[in-house]
Amino acid sequence: MTAHRKTRARIVVVTGLSGSGKSTVIKVFEDLGYFCVDNLPPVLLPKIVDLVSEARDDTARIALVADVRGREFLPDFSRVIEELRRGRHDVQVLFLDAGDDVLLRRFSETRRKHPLAARGGTKEAIRREREMLSPLREMADTVLNTSQYTVHQLRDTIVRRFQPSEKSGLQMGIISFGYKYGIPLEADMVVDVRFLSNPNFVSGLKQLTGLDPKVRNYVMKSRSARTFFGKLTSFLQFLLPLYTKEGKAYFTLGVGCTGGRHRSVVVAEEVKRFLAGPVAPIVVHRDIGRSSPHFRRPL
Repeated sequence: MTAHRKTRARIVVVTGLSGSGKSTVIKVFEDLGYFCVDNLPPVLLPKIVDLVSEARDDTARIALVADVRGREFLPDFSRVIEELRRGRHDVQVLFLDAGDDVLLRRFSETRRKHPLAARGGTKEAIRREREMLSPLREMADTVLNTSQYTVHQLRDTIVRRFQPSEKSGLQMGIISFGYKYGIPLEADMVVDVRFLSNPNFVSGLKQLTGLDPKVRNYVMKSRSARTFFGKLTSFLQFLLPLYTKEGKAYFTLGVGCTGGRHRSVVVAEEVKRFLAGPVAPIVVHRDIGRSSPHFRRPL
């Protein structure tokens, strides 16, 4: 007689502001093979975990969307999450956020009605929603600001962090960005490379990006650039094993220049190439496609 072995589930609770990208994210989890439930009362989550675990031979993966649509159930989440964690399930809370101006624009462009907009208008509804969801934001393992993300960039970020992998140890991501568009809030460490020679002021290089060998050679040709890169990679070689030892699952390095098209892209690609063997980081060039300070990327 074979003893029943309880399958340990991996559970992601997706929450956050209306208009921050939860619909996009839950579709990504579906593509990753997660059993997805939208707006399920938290008291039913343990039952769903048991049912899915019994139906699947491997580790059950479940993604649940929780937001103000089920506001009467929000106070139950803290207790349910702790209960599941005591049951040796891997539970992570992912909170999606965005700036008020971005959320207002998204509601205006999609002509959707905010779930709390019955009185006071959309701006007041966003304020009330932030207040109601603040306990979930406090317990979140990851807070992701989607203000500057395209749908594709948001998808890449979720895949990088949550895709099932046989690889053990630390997973690393690198985000190149432009300071003029804001620092990526998911970055664990940010490196400012605005001191490097700027191809933006060189005829023949301005219209290219940091993926072009001509730009790469221009940025990396100086002694100071090579010295900086040596010190940066040496520091990462020292730091990453320490994060691994402490059990950290993800490390995201942000590399920023003024516009996110040239220098930050070059350095991000060089770090990726240097660490390709032991770490194999995934690189996202967040702002490489921007050509104007008025450029907007709605989800």
